[in-house]
Amino acid sequence: MRIGVYIGSFNPVHVGHLHVANYLIENDYVDRVLLLATPNYWHKQNLIDIVHRENMLKFFENESIQVDTIHNKYTYTHEILDALERDYPNDEFYLILGSDNLEHLDKWVKIDEILKRKIIVLNRGNYNCPVDSTNMIFVNDFNYINISSTEIRNNMDTKYLPKDVYDYIKRNNLYSR
Repeated sequence: MRIGVYIGSFNPVHVGHLHVANYLIENDYVDRVLLLATPNYWHKQNLIDIVHRENMLKFFENESIQVDTIHNKYTYTHEILDALERDYPNDEFYLILGSDNLEHLDKWVKIDEILKRKIIVLNRGNYNCPVDSTNMIFVNDFNYINISSTEIRNNMDTKYLPKDVYDYIKRNNLYSR
């Protein structure tokens, strides 16, 4: 099975994240998408507890989209991919990235190991890739939703939050000032 690995802070998860997963499945890039909320993110601060972020991700679960709460305990992307490949040797994994991540790939730990794997890169504007990899699959026709979790946290704009996620945020008093 071809499995997309979508790693992020998901602080909070929003319809843009769901759009990525659905697009890749519907357009036959992958058969399934694993969503992994990271406990830490090297350039992000003020992350709410990972349990809340995982709970919000679970609203998106279905037959093709699954939340992985086991492999997100690793610190680095290469460790997550190593563990997935070890635990599921019959599956083929594709790391999912937005093209805005390309500019910083050269700073990733063990990037050479990561670049040996298949990577799906979704267009998010014009970004240069500082590394060379024949394993990158560029998805240039992807029409991303221009919204960020930061904007949602600041404005609690329900336009980009599914009702279940919004209700969970309110019920648990998350992101309140």
